[in-house]
Amino acid sequence: MSLITCEKLTLAYDTGVVASDVSFRLEAGNYLCIVGENGSGKSTLIKSILGLHPISGGTLTVSPEARKKGIGYLPQHTPAQRDFPASVKEIVRSGCLRRAGMMPFWRTSDKKLADEAMTRMGIDRLAGRCYRELSGGQQQRVLLARAFCATGDLILLDEPIAGLDPLAMTEMYRMIAEMNRDGVAVIMVSHDVSAAVQYATHILHMGKTTSFFGSTEEYLSTPVGQQFARREGGSYGDWEPKTAWDAPDIGKILDVRATPDARSVLGARGVSLNRGLTASRRTSPRDRREKEGKQ
Repeated sequence: MSLITCEKLTLAYDTGVVASDVSFRLEAGNYLCIVGENGSGKSTLIKSILGLHPISGGTLTVSPEARKKGIGYLPQHTPAQRDFPASVKEIVRSGCLRRAGMMPFWRTSDKKLADEAMTRMGIDRLAGRCYRELSGGQQQRVLLARAFCATGDLILLDEPIAGLDPLAMTEMYRMIAEMNRDGVAVIMVSHDVSAAVQYATHILHMGKTTSFFGSTEEYLSTPVGQQFARREGGSYGDWEPKTAWDAPDIGKILDVRATPDARSVLGARGVSLNRGLTASRRTSPRDRREKEGKQ
């Protein structure tokens, strides 16, 4: 089932167009990462999906079922959010406002859902603490728990790991992946391309001159995917050839996710794909699902 369908979308402000000819489709259970240069319209696209920013052309359709069940949203962290004077419990419960309607108090089911969300995010022991007293990583967990309470089949995350230390980043990615495994479709804006290709099932690359939508495996087999991953992610080494095919050892940037065509070209050049990336080799989403199915 398609939750979101976008065809030749144009996004603009009074100062001009920020994105054009954007097309993608999000199916139930997908994990879509939106990557690209600064100013390419990634956050604006998220706001348009939520109905917070008008589109200037093309079509953007969110399924009635997704809207009815609720869409979770974790915006970019701002200084005003960091200093919000409320308890952790109060902020997490506010994610249930859509379900509560005009009720003047929290229902038992709302309290239970909020408690489950806090436990899931590992912040149940912080329920009575003031939000402004927490670390950046703890605050992001609180906001993710709040978004989870509002989530039905879909959650939108706008740079959820920005400003977090490496340990907090790892935990945040783990919790998001867990939500996705439980059936929640994820759209995440990120500059962390290395994490995008590790966790996402699909990639939407938004650029001023180049755009791409497809599976993670397809993205890594394209020149734009390879070049952007090296430049932004920094996880494919310091090697900087003019093009991917100029590399003397392309096995360092392309692993088992390479397409059949890429495999044949590399094989002809005597490059082994069995080495993968490095000792910290990543596993594709497809490989993880197959491995889990065998257990």
